[in-house]
Amino acid sequence: MSKQLFELMAEKEIQTSNFLPTKKEIENNGRLFAKQILSHGEIDKYELFSQAERLTTATANIRDEIKSHLPKEKHSFFGIEVSPVNGRTMIQFNEDYIWSELKEKMQQREELLKVALKSDESIYDSEGIEVPKVSVKYASDSLQVKY
Repeated sequence: MSKQLFELMAEKEIQTSNFLPTKKEIENNGRLFAKQILSHGEIDKYELFSQAERLTTATANIRDEIKSHLPKEKHSFFGIEVSPVNGRTMIQFNEDYIWSELKEKMQQREELLKVALKSDESIYDSEGIEVPKVSVKYASDSLQVKY
């Protein structure tokens, strides 16, 4: 199956290799390609997804390995620009006693807010102030992939 998917992808690449597609065009072509394969119904969608996931992992590792061998300077090639980026500065706030103490208090407050949210009764903090029931937001649903 992965050979079939690879051949289909290679065929699609041949059809679009006469020009350098933009990132948006690549994304759109990928979606269209997937829809076309799914609409034909020749390949099981679960098999197709698992093979696409494996190819994604393989190509990401290939990309990362090649990227590690590129010079650390700005280059443009085949419609792609690669620029070096300095590592970000990470301030070590936890070395400050006051900051660490405040962070610990915030973590304790978060736990108290969680308890208040789940409780049917009013909850009070150590100073006798009622802990409010704060609102909740939900992240969008997704599918987790493991193998």
